[in-house]
This record gives sequence, C-alpha cells and structure tokens, in this order.
Amino acid sequence: MSDTPKETIYVTRPALPPLQEFMPYLERIWQSKVLTNEGPFHHALEAALCDYLGVKHVSLFTNGTIALITALQSLNIQGEVITTPFSFVATSHSLVWNGIQPVFVDIDPVTLNMDPAKIEAAITPRTSAIMPVHCYGRPCDVEAIQAIADRHGLKVIYDAAHAFAVKGDDGNSVMNHGDLSILSFHATKVFNTFEGGAIVSHDAQSKRRIDELKNFGIIDEVTVDIAGINGKMSEFNAAFGLLQLQHVERAIVARREIDTRYRQILGPVRGLQCMGAPELAGWNCAYFPMLVTPEYGLTRDEVYELLKARGIHARRYFYPLISSFPTYSDLPSSRPANLPVATEMASQIICLPIYPDLALDDQMRICDFLIAHGAP
Repeated sequence: MSDTPKETIYVTRPALPPLQEFMPYLERIWQSKVLTNEGPFHHALEAALCDYLGVKHVSLFTNGTIALITALQSLNIQGEVITTPFSFVATSHSLVWNGIQPVFVDIDPVTLNMDPAKIEAAITPRTSAIMPVHCYGRPCDVEAIQAIADRHGLKVIYDAAHAFAVKGDDGNSVMNHGDLSILSFHATKVFNTFEGGAIVSHDAQSKRRIDELKNFGIIDEVTVDIAGINGKMSEFNAAFGLLQLQHVERAIVARREIDTRYRQILGPVRGLQCMGAPELAGWNCAYFPMLVTPEYGLTRDEVYELLKARGIHARRYFYPLISSFPTYSDLPSSRPANLPVATEMASQIICLPIYPDLALDDQMRICDFLIAHGAP
C-alpha cells in the first residue's frame, strides 16, 4: 500500500444536496421577507420533523447546546444531575451554565451508554434529574433509567444528539422516552441544518414554555414572562432542513452499507472490536466506533497518528473523558477509580470515517491499512 496521502478523509462530512435544489427555497425566503423568528419554513420544518420522527412536539433551536441549556431551564432543574463522562462536553457544559453540578457515573462496556446499575448509588438529596446520552445513536436502557427516575421522583432529559431517526426494539422513536430529548443538527450529523438543534417534548404546555424560553421569554409585544434566551432557528436553516429531510433516508441507507462493509472486513481482525448496534433495525449509523485493544499490536493513539499521516482523519471520540477536563476533574465523581470502564474505553475508542459519499476505494484504503498494521 502506498504511503502517499490522497485526499483528506474526515470522520464525517455533511451530506449536501445539489445547490440548485435550494434556490427555490431561498427565493421564497426573499419574497416573504421573513428571515427569522418563527417564519413559515420554521413552522413547516417543526411539523415535518414531528411526522418523520413520530413525536408529538418539536421546538427548533439555533444549535443543540442552546437546546440543552433551555431544556434544563424549562424543567427548573437544580442541584445535581447524574450524567455520563463519555460524551461531548456540551452535555455537561449545559449543566454548568445552569448552575447545576454534574455527577458522573460509569458506562456499560458494550453499549458505551450510562450504566443503569451505577445510577442509584449516585443519587443524593440534591439530585433532581438524570441526563443520559444515546451514545453514537445506540439507545440507552430507557426502561431501566425511567424506573429509577420514577422511584426517586427525578426528571430524565436525554441528550439525543446522535440519535436522529433512531428507533428502539418496539419500533418507536427513542425520543418518546424521558421528559425531554435534545437533538443536534450540526453539519456533521446524520440530518443537519448547517447549524441547529431541537427539543422534543410530549405535551403542548411543555412546548409552549420551551418556545417562550428560546425567544427571550417574550409572551406578546408588551409582556416578558421569564428570563429566556435567543435560541431561535433562522428561516435559512429551517429551509435547508426541509430540503435535507427529503434526502435523509438515502443518506442512512448509504451509511448502513458502509457500516456493514467495515464489519465484514474488519470484524475478523484480531484486536479490533467493532462497536455500535448492527442488530438494531432502527439504528442510523451516525458513527463507526471501534476499539483498538492490546491484541492488535499498536495502541489506539499509534493507529490514530498513522492514519492522520496518510490523510485519514479518524477521531478519538470520546477522548479525553469530560471528567478529566479542568472544569470537572475536581469533582468527587470524576475520579478514574469511579469510572473504570469509561476510562478504559476512552483509551481504546476510535471512530472511522463514515458519511454517505465516502468512496469505496477510500473505505478500502482505510481497511487495508488497518489489516496491514495489525499483529500477525
């Protein structure tokens, strides 16, 4: 195999429809002269997402982080929230922005989601909610988590940034679980609006409060009821989302084909453990996570650097753990001894490139490299 880098391959790339398909949407925005603040495209995308995802209410946001922050405010969450260290920092940052202390618990070594067996021991009189993450789009054990929440009178807010269109074993959207679920529509997600996010809620009253919070708390021209924020999605982003929604099924099918090929080729390689949820019919293949174990012969970091040197930018996702960053490392729950599984997984995880237009020869180049560099 040649060591000469070809075109750079990133772990994920946005799926962009042809520009000419977007021009009629732009013309309609210009004609309406409504650029933001819940215009016609905003309302159309909310309705379309409710229908596509099989949920009752969707509130669009400028990004997923503002959606997380607002979700916590809408439920008046305070004190402590139990969450996972194996996530992107936005999960715990949203807690800190609300003056809430994150309490980290360990993860399951198979699903990489929060381990329900660890939750109850972390509950204190100050605990008000649980914030799990559907890691890489694989659903959490929603029944076990809800049972714990019900026993202790806690709210459940799901960070579903990776879980667009994901369904559970019952065939229903995973976002029908918990009190609220938060989506990210960042450019690298399965479904994107360039930048954007959403909160999924289950009743009209919750949606009304969320929509007030994302628009400064404004009720009408002369009434501001609560201290809200500017979290509104623009008409430009909403229109792009409506166009993207027409292509998302094809994008997910393409991702599944790439996922299947990785598993067929790399599954037999000693020391490489393909993660994810191939057994789940409703999985979206948002990422292709893989563990590089000691049997492989190279460490995960060595694999990462060698791939990068050849123009293949995989991602150590999630490394470092959130709990290891200075903002969180002094918390009692952040001690590595409290998080042995998450600590080990973070040292071995790597996400290989997966996106709808990943070329076959580029995927084979990645696979050939990994096969060639493994232990004999």
